[in-house]
Amino acid sequence: MGYKLLISIVPHDSGELIANAAKSAGAGGGTITMGRGTASNGVLQLLGLGDTSKDIVYIIIKENLKEAVYNEIIKASEKKSHFGVIFTLNTPDFIRAGHLDEKSDGAKGEEIMKNEKNYQMINIIVNKGYAEDAMAAARKAGAGGGTIIGARGTAKEGDAAFFGMKIVPEKEMLMILVPAEKKNDIVSAITELPCFAEAGSGIIFCNEAQDFTLLGKK
Repeated sequence: MGYKLLISIVPHDSGELIANAAKSAGAGGGTITMGRGTASNGVLQLLGLGDTSKDIVYIIIKENLKEAVYNEIIKASEKKSHFGVIFTLNTPDFIRAGHLDEKSDGAKGEEIMKNEKNYQMINIIVNKGYAEDAMAAARKAGAGGGTIIGARGTAKEGDAAFFGMKIVPEKEMLMILVPAEKKNDIVSAITELPCFAEAGSGIIFCNEAQDFTLLGKK
């Protein structure tokens, strides 16, 4: 069974509303990062993506839960005006710290990697203080650089913290874009870190990066 990454972009301090709606439909916890909309286009303003602070909510769900979770979030937001956007991405690779025997089926990921022109976005969410360790391991395995974003978990004590991990409020999200053929080596290097051996200390998920283009002068 595959997974979906559900991403919602909503006004600041509204991320918990999304996460709670998702959990009521069977999802685990999520991760919230803070961003800022920069849209000047009138249509995007109507979508709630103007120049204001935003919560970006990341929730990984099993594919068979997608419709129920998606609909519950829409229902929870239906009375909000210009509230934001929601979309999903395929997530063929999903690994939880301390559960390396439960890796998702990598067949789709292997098929993607046959085309060396493709890129993969490796996303690592760990408790605060471990993102630099993950980046160092990734560099040794062939990665260039990455981006670290401060985040917070949404799982509450007693929850089955599927995506929220341990009840540690502060998280770090590390995003690394790499050529597809390097993905497996980099993911393996990160999962071999001591901090990743403890159940609940982090997760890794990967998505195909489409239409990758370098900006500026070549």
